[in-house]
Amino acid sequence: MTDALTDDVLRARARDPELFSIVYRTYAPQVLGYLTARGVEDPEAVMQEVFIAVLPRLQKVTGGVAGLRTFVFSVAHARMVDDHRRQQRTPSKLPFEPDLDGREESSAETEVLHRISPQEVADLLNELPDEQREVLSLRLVAGLTVDQVAAVMGKSPGAVKQLQRRALIRLREQSAVKEYVAP
Repeated sequence: MTDALTDDVLRARARDPELFSIVYRTYAPQVLGYLTARGVEDPEAVMQEVFIAVLPRLQKVTGGVAGLRTFVFSVAHARMVDDHRRQQRTPSKLPFEPDLDGREESSAETEVLHRISPQEVADLLNELPDEQREVLSLRLVAGLTVDQVAAVMGKSPGAVKQLQRRALIRLREQSAVKEYVAP
C-alpha cells in the first residue's frame, strides 16, 4: 500500500485516518528501532512524539514513499537529538545506597553531651525521681526505644513516654539547664 503513496495521494488523503494508520504501521517499528539504537532514554514516548509531529504535515510531504520515509526519519532524528540534549542537561540519576551514605546528623542529645560534662549530666539526673532518671538514662544514654525501655522497666510504653515527658519538663525548669536550652 505504501508504494501507491504519491505526492497527490498524500495531499488528497492527508486528513484520512486510514492513511495515518498505514504510515504508522509501516514506519513505527523502524522508528522505534532507530531511537532505541541511538540511546534515547524512553524510545516509545519519543516515537509517539515523532508521529504526532508527522500527522499534521502529511499533506506537505513531497517525493512519494521515499520523501515520506525521509521526512519521518528526519523528525525522528530531530527528536533523538532533543532527547540527547535533555539528557546532557539533566543530572544523572543514581540509586540511593544507604550503606555508602556517610552523612550523619548529630542528635540533640549528642550535642548536649558534647557541651556538658558527664558529671553535670549525672548531677542533673540525680535531681529527678528514680523512675524518671531511669527512663532518661535508658532512652538518652543507652539509646533504647520506648518499647525497649518499657520491657526493661516492666511498664507500658505509654507510662514510659509519660515518665520521659515529666522528666524533661522538670529538667527544663532547672536553672542549670536553662543555659543550654534555647527559648
